[in-house]
Formats: sequence, C-alpha cells, structure tokens
Amino acid sequence: MTSGDKMRTIMAAKAKAPATLALRWSDGTRADVDLNAMLRNRRLRALREPSEFSRVCVGEWGHSLEWPSGVELGADTLWLETLSATGHEDARIFLEWRLRHGLSLVKTADALGLSRRMVAYYSNGEKPIPKSILLACKGWEVSHAA
Repeated sequence: MTSGDKMRTIMAAKAKAPATLALRWSDGTRADVDLNAMLRNRRLRALREPSEFSRVCVGEWGHSLEWPSGVELGADTLWLETLSATGHEDARIFLEWRLRHGLSLVKTADALGLSRRMVAYYSNGEKPIPKSILLACKGWEVSHAA
C-alpha cells in the first residue's frame, strides 16, 4: 500500500477445500478467497497439496500468511483477492492502477480531481467507483506513458 492508506492486517485464516481460504481482516471484512488461479504459479506448487494448504498460519503482525513449506503470501496480494471475492472488482482495478503507478491518496486525488477522502473510499471498496473514474484512470495512464 502507499502512504496514507488504511493498514489492514489479517486476523485469522482457515483453509477450506479446495484451495480456498476463509480470511478475517482487521477492519472486520470477511471473505472466502479462491486461490486456484494463484496456485498455478510454480512458486506456490507446495500449496497444491491439500495437507500443506491446510496448515496455513497468519504471519507475524498479520502482514502475511505462511505455510511450513516456506511459502508466504503477503496481505496486499490477499487484499486484492478479497476485493474481488467480495464483489469489489472495481476497487481492485482502481487500487491496482494506483499501486502500479506508485500514487498516494493525495497524488491520486490531484490526478483525478477528487478529494483524498473519496480516493480512500474507492481504494478500500467502501464506495462503488463510477465508470467515469475508471475511464479517467485509463486516460491518465495513456497520457503519462513513457
């Protein structure tokens, strides 16, 4: 996350078959997150074994999930998956755009002509993001292409 964003931590995680995690976040958000697509990654191969996947633990300070095999998934990545799982794909797209360009809440607000508070609402999935804002993000990206 960039400076000024709400710091979310993972409070609890429980493995559910197949390749699904029940997550509880520090802000109260709960979601069942399907990791099937992520587990295609060679780096996460060990988690394809149900016995390993079921041994998930919350990492230190709630900033990751860890498994005995040494596999670790960061909270930022899991938050993006949580946004999708909770029907906030628009917030995921918006947040990925911000992160890809290293934009803080303030810089995003300046770029899009929004208040910092509205950018925070959009980034956290607290308010639906109008299509015009998502289109403005694409326009900003095109105009700032190197």
